[in-house]
Amino acid sequence: MDSANAVYRRRRRVNAVMMALSALALAFGLFWLAWIIGTLLWEGASALRPSLFTQPTPPPGGDGGLSNAILGSVMMAGVGTLIGTPIGILAGTYLAEFGRKGWLAPATRFINDVLLSAPSIVIGLFVYAVYVAKVGHFSGWAGALALSVIVIPVVVRTTDDMLKLVPNSLREAAVALGCPTWKMVTMVSYRAARSGIITGVLLAVARISGETAPLLFTALNNQFTSTNMNAPMANLPVVIFQFAMSPYDDWQRLAWGGAALITLLVLAINIAARMLFSKKH
Repeated sequence: MDSANAVYRRRRRVNAVMMALSALALAFGLFWLAWIIGTLLWEGASALRPSLFTQPTPPPGGDGGLSNAILGSVMMAGVGTLIGTPIGILAGTYLAEFGRKGWLAPATRFINDVLLSAPSIVIGLFVYAVYVAKVGHFSGWAGALALSVIVIPVVVRTTDDMLKLVPNSLREAAVALGCPTWKMVTMVSYRAARSGIITGVLLAVARISGETAPLLFTALNNQFTSTNMNAPMANLPVVIFQFAMSPYDDWQRLAWGGAALITLLVLAINIAARMLFSKKH
């Protein structure tokens, strides 16, 4: 009995020590996160005003906003999402519904995981080599293409995982009623996994919202407001990078405002994704 009590007391001490270390690690991580976000909002609050959304980027010493960069980012992110989402959903559907046998599905999952963890600058260099260098100029289309390549593996992974969570009994019931496979997938599997798939798309949008490296090699920048995606196009990440590195106070202020804007956008998207994921249908 004494030996059992000694073991119990030792386990309690070890548990208390590990819980304390875990709490310290949590506090350490939250401290730096709160410091970063607090500094970002403190520095960027002064730039978050109506002119930020209505005026284009100014010359040094001038007054302006980030309307052209916001427009360019929305257009390229929108086109990239429209390109990458259908490809990702269809690929994820094949992996979960039709690729349960054979070597193709495991190989595709492995390649998708590699692409998911690949540095975004590598994707930018790839698009630069296969598209920008061929056409001879930077463009919004090239930027959207690079962003779509980032979207695809995120959507593939979430679609695959969400469809695999759908109980097989639902599929078997649909097939037993004479439902074709394609209708079973669209009417049963997609409906059951709808919130998870939408969550994956939103997370992909949040991922590409702040990507800078791919756009440096593809869309570059434009100081004017333009909707021509076959030419260099302004975008928030590149403008933030250039303005933050400049010696001008007004440009640095706009860089803080743009960074705060992207942070709030990503926060809103993540909150919406979590609400959709937790919603029970």
